[in-house]
Amino acid sequence: MTVRNFRYLALAEATSFLILIAASIVKNTGGTEIGVTILGPIHGALFIFYVIMAFGLMQPAGWTKQQTFWILVGAIVPFGGFVVDWWLARNQATESIADNS
Repeated sequence: MTVRNFRYLALAEATSFLILIAASIVKNTGGTEIGVTILGPIHGALFIFYVIMAFGLMQPAGWTKQQTFWILVGAIVPFGGFVVDWWLARNQATESIADNS
């Protein structure tokens, strides 16, 4: 488990969430429900992996309980995974700069 892999997972989870929301809108406006049928389990699995990986990385990545809380909130808010990815990328860049000093 690495932060880089978690960032990829956060992007995949956030993207699947947005596509699932779109599929739900299609289903509820008289369209087909095939999108929800297919994407629901995919998003569910990505969400579970996201939560497990977030807790698994908490100590190795040095995240506080508060940071971990907000990372987990990122999994339940639309676009949240994109914000988490941005925050992690920014923190990694800051850590790299500090390590080079």
